[in-house]
Amino acid sequence: MSAQPIDPAQGEVRATFEGEPISCSPGASVAAALIATGKRGWRETKSGATRGLFCGIGVCFDCLVEIDGESGQRSCMIPLREGMDVRQAKGPGGTGEEPRGDARGQELGNALGDAVSDARDEEAGE
Repeated sequence: MSAQPIDPAQGEVRATFEGEPISCSPGASVAAALIATGKRGWRETKSGATRGLFCGIGVCFDCLVEIDGESGQRSCMIPLREGMDVRQAKGPGGTGEEPRGDARGQELGNALGDAVSDARDEEAGE
């Protein structure tokens, strides 16, 4: 997946991630805006593994962020809004609090993500 330029005919939605500007076409998700600006990971698991967009359908919870001060938000499910303040998720599991929504899904997503990271490390000989 590579970064795609924004089509000026569609307009542009601007926000910030950790104080840095991000933007995307109207209707695109927060995760899409992060990917479009070159971000690949924006939170860490308890074990320190980097997480970002994985399933893209709100099931795995790998893409959690804080949006306008509210933690535990699935960036793949929320359209980027003008002026939105997006931050890295904080704390274990990325939220700094008890999981919202489907905690079992979050645990399964973290376990699957850890397994994928371990397999990639093994392939790379690390």
